[in-house]
Formats: sequence, C-alpha cells, structure tokens
Amino acid sequence: MSIIYLLIPLSLLLLGFALWAFFWAVRNDQFDDLDSPALDVLDDDDPAARTASRSADDGRER
Repeated sequence: MSIIYLLIPLSLLLLGFALWAFFWAVRNDQFDDLDSPALDVLDDDDPAARTASRSADDGRER
C-alpha cells in the first residue's frame, strides 16, 4: 500500500511533463503542416539541388 505514495506523485509529474510537451509543440507550430513532411520523403531531389534549380529557372524566365 505504501507504493501508492510514490506512484501518485510520479504520475502527476509525468502528466505535467506531457502537458508541457503538448503546449510546447502547439506554440512552436508542430501541428500546422501535417501533409507536406510526409510527402517530402517521396521526393527524390536533394533540397539544396531543388533550390538551385528553382533559382536557375527563375533567372531564365526574366
């Protein structure tokens, strides 16, 4: 029965940490774009090369 005196504060501590992590994620916009990161895995291009090619394309159109 004495273990309950340890488990109740430990569970409250874990609950506090979970709430802190949730509100931290909401404030740092972790839930804003849920679709694009999943599709970035399917894109074969290197992000640096993709940026360079877009810059080159923009230069040709002008």
